[in-house]
Amino acid sequence: MSDPLLSVTVIACNEAHRIERCLGSAAFADERVVLDSGSVDDTVQRARAAGARVIQTDWPGFGPQKNRAIDAATGQWVLSLDADEEIGPELAQSIAAVLARAARGEPVADAYWITRSSRYCGQTIRFGDWRNDRVLRLFRRGRARFSDELVHERLVCEGSEGRLSGTLLHDSVDSAADAREKAERYARLGAERLRARGRGGLWPALTHGFWTFLRGYLFRLGLLDGRAGLAIACLNARSTYIRYRLAGLPATAPSPTAGDSR
Repeated sequence: MSDPLLSVTVIACNEAHRIERCLGSAAFADERVVLDSGSVDDTVQRARAAGARVIQTDWPGFGPQKNRAIDAATGQWVLSLDADEEIGPELAQSIAAVLARAARGEPVADAYWITRSSRYCGQTIRFGDWRNDRVLRLFRRGRARFSDELVHERLVCEGSEGRLSGTLLHDSVDSAADAREKAERYARLGAERLRARGRGGLWPALTHGFWTFLRGYLFRLGLLDGRAGLAIACLNARSTYIRYRLAGLPATAPSPTAGDSR
């Protein structure tokens, strides 16, 4: 029996409220693999009921965990998703078209960029720092790996790259409190990387935080998203301030952080 053509991989922790939505959007895949890092809700049960193969692991950080998921996949192609993401209909068709061309032996790229549309508390964000961005997510297995960063990891491709039509829907946060908690958690992880590079302190925290607000709210027109745009600009500015401020302080033992979505 030949290997599956497409594996969809998802890392998750306490994602019971949306894991089925994510996996359901990938129902066309030949294999769906979920790496769970200690959920205390029914994420595991819901993922299995949705037809996914679930592997329970510890939490090494975002990049290493996503590479574990790649290693667990058996498909010729891999699509890496976060639990708060959904594949839009046009994107699903675009993915299917690439796989069909690859199966026929026609030339295709080794990895593909995907346009991602983010939502804040249910509102689609069209401007600011959360405006439509691109993520490299679909790739031929063996041709790409994630970087080892604990947070803000990126997929590194060893071959050619292309771009898919369609959109990856990103339900980033469910509430303002959820947004603040995540932003602070990622800021603390990011501070470790800044500290290792010898950067940080009060003055850099103030200047970088202020610039982050101006960039997102004014220069990238976040104000056109209304109250959500203002909330995101303030959120990003605060996260940047915390990251640089903590980087200038002595390191403390990091608290355990599970692999939830962003």
